[in-house]
Amino acid sequence: ENLLRDRTIDNALLPSGMPVAHGYVASGYGERSDPFNGHQAIHLGLDFAAPEGTPVTAVADGVVTFAGVRSGYGNVVEIDHGNGYMSLYAHNDSLLKDSGDRVKRGDAVARVGTSGGQGQAALYFELRRNGQPVDPSSWLQRR
Repeated sequence: ENLLRDRTIDNALLPSGMPVAHGYVASGYGERSDPFNGHQAIHLGLDFAAPEGTPVTAVADGVVTFAGVRSGYGNVVEIDHGNGYMSLYAHNDSLLKDSGDRVKRGDAVARVGTSGGQGQAALYFELRRNGQPVDPSSWLQRR
């Protein structure tokens, strides 16, 4: 019983699924042409095109470590999921959580917007493990 409970807790903390229910990946992870200056640049996350106001949801249980404005990112929510995992949700219209809030996978944490210089409504989603960026694409299909 304890082993099953521990496994359930571990799975809840492991990122999986989409951060928006109605949207699609508009820009992938890795090297790309920067949309602002046209030069090659590394894109450390995924951009999801979605209608403005679409709920942005946590991809795993965790604690909000930052909720506020960051230069270039606009309105940002960062969540620490434990086990070295952290997720970041940026360019939001509004934030629904504050620093210190506990969240469960699927909880709405923000709403898609255009903050941070984004021309069209989109969510920028980044995933890190032990401080290093990882490609979130492989985690999207996990459930």
